[in-house]
Amino acid sequence: MTTWQPNQPTSGYYPGPQDPQQPYYAGGQKYGAQPGYPPQSAYPTQPGYPSQPPNYPSPPPPYEGLNAPQPPINPGFAPPPPGFTSPNSQGMYGSSYADEPFTSNADNFEFSDKTIRHGFIRKVYTILMCQLSVTTAFIALFTFHEPTQKFLARNPGIFYAALICTFVVLIIMSCCSSVRRKSPMNLIFLFIFTLAESIVLGAAAATYQRTEVLMAAGICAAVCLGLSIFAFQTKWDFTMMGGVLIVALIVLLIFGLVAMFFPGKTITMIYASLGALLFCVYLIYDTQMMIGGGKYSISPEEYVFAALNLYLDIINIFLYILTIIGLNRD
Repeated sequence: MTTWQPNQPTSGYYPGPQDPQQPYYAGGQKYGAQPGYPPQSAYPTQPGYPSQPPNYPSPPPPYEGLNAPQPPINPGFAPPPPGFTSPNSQGMYGSSYADEPFTSNADNFEFSDKTIRHGFIRKVYTILMCQLSVTTAFIALFTFHEPTQKFLARNPGIFYAALICTFVVLIIMSCCSSVRRKSPMNLIFLFIFTLAESIVLGAAAATYQRTEVLMAAGICAAVCLGLSIFAFQTKWDFTMMGGVLIVALIVLLIFGLVAMFFPGKTITMIYASLGALLFCVYLIYDTQMMIGGGKYSISPEEYVFAALNLYLDIINIFLYILTIIGLNRD
């Protein structure tokens, strides 16, 4: 039997067992015979080529414990850098929840809603102050300026035209949401309404004495200020009284129509007292609708309509107080 030794020069062929039933040696290792295996054909040698493959080192065992490789959280994205454990509420990697406080979406929404509501309140009261300033100027002009009083007495059509304009503009702004929401159309209509209402109030105040007008204005200012403070800090929710207030207003209107056919000091006093009380409650209701926090609230887009509601409440309180004071004079 012929054996082949490594690095042994040959005549161009690697020897192999001619008998498949006999074992043979190659590379210092013994290979058993395989029954029925055909003899191998000789193939040329390559000078300098190693007789056996190099001894490659075996791969290291897999890491275990904390150093074990972790599968990627999102395939296709780079793993988080060291020190970043899990994604935060915005879906980005950062420090753990215990290390860094975060604000939930509900807190963000609440903060945003409060910011918008505070800006809405400032805008409403700014518009309301402008309306009351214009109305006060007209009342003072019609009350303390005699030529204006005489001019109005000679031209009563101005009063009736202003009264009709007031009702028309009020109906348009109440029924058409696009008019009271779209700027500057809403401000134009509000200015027209304020101007017409100021003429009506000035003409009505001109029929009273100056001291009575000043007294009614002072009482109205004190009452409105106190009711506004009460509406801001009270825990009672007046926004649920909308249906009751509408029914009370309808009853008051019917009572006023009946009182026209039965004129008298007593029935007029009762009507004015009930009207002043009702619009005091309306002032609290509209104020809480504006500031929000109750069961119902007005949209921040309705700043013109909110200012209009407060303005109507205040001028109605002023007119009813002026009526009560005028009835007590000699």
